[in-house]
Amino acid sequence: MSESRFYLPRFEAMPPEQWSAYQDDLVRRTITYAAAHVPEVQQRLAAAGLRAEDIHGVADLAAIPLLDKDNLPALQAANPPFGGMLAVPVEQLKRIYMSPGPILDPEGDRPDYWRWAAAFWAAGFRRGDIVINTFAYHFTPAGAMFDSALRALGCVVVPTGPGNTEWQLDVLAQTQAVGYVGTPDFLKILLEKAAERGITTGLRRAYVSAAPLPPSLRAWLAEQGVATFQGYGTADVGAIGYECEAQDGWHIAPDIVVEIVDPESGQPLPAGEKGEVVVTRADTAYPLVRFATGDLSAFHTEPCTCGRTTPRLVGFLGRVGEAVKVRGMFVRPRQIARALEGFPVARFQAVISRAEHRDTLTVRVEPHPNATLDTDAIAATLRETLKLRADVVVVPHGTLHEESPLLVDERTWE
Repeated sequence: MSESRFYLPRFEAMPPEQWSAYQDDLVRRTITYAAAHVPEVQQRLAAAGLRAEDIHGVADLAAIPLLDKDNLPALQAANPPFGGMLAVPVEQLKRIYMSPGPILDPEGDRPDYWRWAAAFWAAGFRRGDIVINTFAYHFTPAGAMFDSALRALGCVVVPTGPGNTEWQLDVLAQTQAVGYVGTPDFLKILLEKAAERGITTGLRRAYVSAAPLPPSLRAWLAEQGVATFQGYGTADVGAIGYECEAQDGWHIAPDIVVEIVDPESGQPLPAGEKGEVVVTRADTAYPLVRFATGDLSAFHTEPCTCGRTTPRLVGFLGRVGEAVKVRGMFVRPRQIARALEGFPVARFQAVISRAEHRDTLTVRVEPHPNATLDTDAIAATLRETLKLRADVVVVPHGTLHEESPLLVDERTWE
C-alpha cells in the first residue's frame, strides 16, 4: 500500500462544496446499504416512517432517531450477539471483542479496519518506526485497533500491552523504540521510571487516546523530548477524529459523518455550540447510523493552519449519560451495581479523583444494618467487572441517601 495514501488523503483537502457532496454521498450509500442488511436500522427507519430513499444527504439524518451507546448492552442481550446491528454473517468477522458494559465489538476482515492510519501519519509515524503499543490486546479491541493502523503504515509494532512497567522499560531500552501508543498517564509513568533507572529511551513521538491530555501534561512530555498527539474514537466506531501538526482540535476521520446534536432532541447544532457527538459510519460489516457516543464536543469555527479543510472537533467537553472513562476504561453505575449484587451492600457511590495526572476510583459502600463487608473481596470483584482497580471504603449505614449520586467525578483537566 502506498504511503501517499495516508498523506492528506483526497477528502482532507477538499473545497467545502466538494466536502459536502462527499458527505452526502457517504450518507446515501450508508443508509441504502444498512437498510438492506441491518435489521436494527430497518426497525429504526420503519418506526420513524422513513425509507432509505427518503435520506438524500447529511441534512436528512436528523429525521432518524438516535442509537444511544448506553442501550447497546440491552440490545445485544435481547438479540445476541450484536443486537441485529451486524450486516454480515458472524462467521465473516475477523475477531469479536468485549468491552465493559458488556458490549461486543466486531472486527471486519480488512486491513486497518478502524481507520487510524491517517491519524498516525498526521502525527509523524512512518514506515520502519519501532513503536510500543501499550493498549490491551485481549477482550477490548484497543490493542489490535492501533496495531493494524501502524502495520498499514509499515511500522514495526512491539505489542507490550498495559502494565508491567519494569518490563516495558527493558523493551524500550533494548529496542530503542521511537514511538509510543497508549494513555498519556502511562507514558508519564514510563518516562519517570526511566529517569529513575537512568535509562535513555529513543521515544520521539507518542499517540495517546482513551484519557484526556491536559495542556500541562503535554508540555511536560514535550520537555522530555516526546511530541504527543491525541486521537479520539470508540471501540464501536474506531477513529472519529485526530490531531495534525497544528494540534488544534481533531480532524474528522475517513468514512464517517459526524454531527453535533442537542442530546435531548437529537437535532444538529450550529458550529461552535457544544453538543453530543453522533456518528454515521460507512462499513460493510458493521455500519452505524446516527450512533450517539455520549461524548460532548463542538465543531471548530476557524480553518486549521495545517492545510486540511476537513471539519474538526474542538476536543472533549464532557459526557452525556451514565458512562465515565477512568484510566481508559468506561465505568457505568450499573456495572458497579452488578458487581456488588453478591454482597450485603445497601448503597454505593463511586468517586473519581485525579492527582499527578493519574486517575483514582474509590467506591464507597454502605452495608446493610448489622452486616459486615469484605472489602478485599469487593475490590477483587470490581476489578474483574470493571477491568481496573478500585479502592473500596466502607461508610456507616445512613451515610448515603436515595438522592446521593451514584457516580461523582471530581477531576479537573488543567
